[in-house]
Amino acid sequence: MKTKRAITNLPLHYGKAPAWLFSRMKMFSAALIEVILIEFGPKELIERLADPIWFQAMGCAAGFDWHSSGVTTTLCGALKEGLTMLGDDVPVAICGGKAKTAIATPNEITLYGERWGMDVSGFIELSRLCAKIDNTAIQDGYSLYHHTFIFTREGDWAVIQQGMNEKRKDARRYQWLSREGLDLTCEPHTGITCDSRDTVLDLVAEASSESRKAIVDFVRENPDKMSKTWEDITLSMPERHYITGKDFDSRRLHRTFINIHENTPGSFKELLQIKGVGPKTLSALSLVAELVYNKPPSFKDPARFSFAHGGKDGHPFPLDRDTYDKTIDVLKVCVDKARMGNREKLDAFRRLSRLI
Repeated sequence: MKTKRAITNLPLHYGKAPAWLFSRMKMFSAALIEVILIEFGPKELIERLADPIWFQAMGCAAGFDWHSSGVTTTLCGALKEGLTMLGDDVPVAICGGKAKTAIATPNEITLYGERWGMDVSGFIELSRLCAKIDNTAIQDGYSLYHHTFIFTREGDWAVIQQGMNEKRKDARRYQWLSREGLDLTCEPHTGITCDSRDTVLDLVAEASSESRKAIVDFVRENPDKMSKTWEDITLSMPERHYITGKDFDSRRLHRTFINIHENTPGSFKELLQIKGVGPKTLSALSLVAELVYNKPPSFKDPARFSFAHGGKDGHPFPLDRDTYDKTIDVLKVCVDKARMGNREKLDAFRRLSRLI
């Protein structure tokens, strides 16, 4: 899938979508899911959902705020509930959501595994790892509060998650897609959406490759030597640097070094999966890689991405309920006719898309 680039601003919007709008979003999502499944199959569906521009456009088409952080959480919720309207035979699973629902993602994945009779332990590991990378290996000031994991019976998967920066009052969306040759620890995203940019410690950037190798080499050292190296660094650390020795509890960091050494990680991915390795530990290790091994990480912000029925807040224009209902009805008719073998309307849609 070719990555596209744009910019979308996601200011924080509190509250909920009104019931009259969310009910239509569910029906719209269900109809659109079914059309794509009939026309292209489940893999194409998750490829589109993992595309930052397509996802944002669907949010606009569904009538949600074109510029709101709420489009991520609300659209994912509508997609999830719309999927349930299609019955148990749909070969796609949408798990997770916002806050407590995000924490329950592994349980939901497990339930689909039991229903489909397949081993989903790999999906659970992927779900956790993608969340940890965006919360820990990318230190951009945004804390995850939404996580949606989507997968198919064939093994394809996608992730849509979002972080919040309370100080800036905006949000950042991270999207992932399974694909051939994917390295989870090197440029893994299909896109990161946020208008605000800053200096960011990005340990999964291509430019951080040598830093990642240096970090893994360092954690293979004896923990006492690791702590001694850290102490030497903090005594001579330049003031210009992004962290200082005062940011760390040396005793706690030493315990973490022992824990890492005992787990003997053979790769950066294995290091990330060690319990207790969080943002501060990775910050310290990236500093060691830079000052001792002369392998600096990337500090370039990885964010790249910055109206059919209107929006609930009247932007870019008030939502037209009658037109929205008619769109849902047209999609339902297309699906019903396709089921009966009459694909005339779907073929017309395809011809129209070529002209736009």
